[in-house]
Amino acid sequence: MNRIRMPDTKRRAGATVYIVSIFLALLSLLPFWIMIANATRSTYQIQQHAISLIPSGFLSNNLAVLNGKIFNPATGFINSLIISTGATLCAVYFSTLTAYALVAYDWKLRQPFFTLILAVMMIPTQVISIGFYQFMYRIHMTNNLLALILPSIAAPMTVFFMRQYMLPALNLDIVASARIDGAGEFRTFNSIVLPIMKPAMATQAIFTYVNSWNNLFLPMILLTKKENYTMPIMVSLLKGDIYKTEYGAVYLALTMSVLPLLIVYFVLSKYIIAGVALGSVKE
Repeated sequence: MNRIRMPDTKRRAGATVYIVSIFLALLSLLPFWIMIANATRSTYQIQQHAISLIPSGFLSNNLAVLNGKIFNPATGFINSLIISTGATLCAVYFSTLTAYALVAYDWKLRQPFFTLILAVMMIPTQVISIGFYQFMYRIHMTNNLLALILPSIAAPMTVFFMRQYMLPALNLDIVASARIDGAGEFRTFNSIVLPIMKPAMATQAIFTYVNSWNNLFLPMILLTKKENYTMPIMVSLLKGDIYKTEYGAVYLALTMSVLPLLIVYFVLSKYIIAGVALGSVKE
């Protein structure tokens, strides 16, 4: 009897897992759908009924309100795109390169250098913001998008993650074989190490892109010209109207801010899944 009932029990358990997974997925998507729906509603509708799943017809009005501000939303979107993309590429590539130096090379100060990286991880950005601004002001880098891109080359948290992933994933015998065959260090890194590190790089690319895109503190300090504003700065200014806050325009700006993050996640998530699948079959 137990042998006959076992398949039914497994089917019920599998169905329960699917139902719970679908419920959690819908629950996770609900805030995004409410935000998109509010982007098509008027301020009065949002104030009267804060939660609604049905879109309205005020999208063009909200877009007109957004375009009527002292800043250009398209310019802010492009600025955020440039900063986030540049910061992500710099952080991921150079952090992987630093982690490779900590794993593949045996040098005297390797462990003290890694300890220094761990110590820098504990320092909040706000603590060094005054000195960072003074440094950027003296070298005339304020109101320059590069001031928010180039510092991403030094990303202690990303270096730590890359090193921990690289220790079990990278076989140093492959690196030694490439050196014997006459490959240079950068060619070995770019041709052998980077493909192995794709899952880790995709994971950190998502985190770095999201953090850079949502960054408000440093852009508010360094960027004072309207043509250099980023999307988070523009969204923060929308909440500071003298007479009233146009919540429909605010939700429309938030929707514009979230869409690139979703695209980046869906593009890079396949590499994360591939890395997990690859690690599950290693012997």
